[in-house]
Amino acid sequence: MNTNFVVNDYILIWNLLFGTSITESIYKLKQKIWKNYKDEYNSIFKDKDEILKDYKNFIPNNDDIYNIVMDNEEYKKLKKEAEKYRLELMKIWDKNKKETNALMKDIIRIKIPDYNFFIINKELNRIDGDRNGNLIIGKNINPNFPLSILLKIAIDITNRHLKNYKEEDKKFKNAIVELAIINEYGTRLTGKSCYQNGSSSLMSLKRWLYPYWLMYLGVEKDKFLSYMMRDQIAFEVDKYAYEKQLKKMNLEEFIDFCIRNQRYIVRETKEEREKNNNNIELL
Repeated sequence: MNTNFVVNDYILIWNLLFGTSITESIYKLKQKIWKNYKDEYNSIFKDKDEILKDYKNFIPNNDDIYNIVMDNEEYKKLKKEAEKYRLELMKIWDKNKKETNALMKDIIRIKIPDYNFFIINKELNRIDGDRNGNLIIGKNINPNFPLSILLKIAIDITNRHLKNYKEEDKKFKNAIVELAIINEYGTRLTGKSCYQNGSSSLMSLKRWLYPYWLMYLGVEKDKFLSYMMRDQIAFEVDKYAYEKQLKKMNLEEFIDFCIRNQRYIVRETKEEREKNNNNIELL
């Protein structure tokens, strides 16, 4: 997956107009525009999808509001901050490009298009986009764990390229996406196990899935013990038949396999099931 990091005026302005007012000046500007250009303000709401389709050649039907914002001094300041943020993201991405490409090829195993990353101000606190290789990114970079921004991006992209699941099956989908991104990708990024990280509500389910997840990754059965020790997740190896076909699946196929076989995979006693249903809601 190749990536292109872009700060685009139209995308940035659209998000400033329809997102959180991140400064007092922008709030006042939005109020002024709304008061004087209410119809035009409403009409440009649909522009986002058009910009993403072809950002290099996008021409608004009415550019009055865009021009007003571009001429504003506060906007010029915010655009410079977005450019700085873009460089921060590029540095993190480029430094970890090998592991990220391995995630897509070896773990997700789904064809992912090249992506345009449209960078907006991180104070807007959003990730948005489409399935056609466009992602809008505006999230804070955690100074204590800057790699977390890569996890957020990878989770968003992965979810966009998976099919929609029934409500009762989403726990399995979410747990397996966490295993792929937060746990395995996180482990490869940091060089230490991240398998205790993630949503507390999914932790029990992920433990049940873990033996099959190792098979999906292609880990040989005689290596299970070393992985269990590394990740601090224990299971009785001899109670699990080795499912050779799992390592040939992509992530979506593996999710479907786990959903179909959930009663076999989740080997709870009646008492354990009653205890865990309040938090996990598996069945």
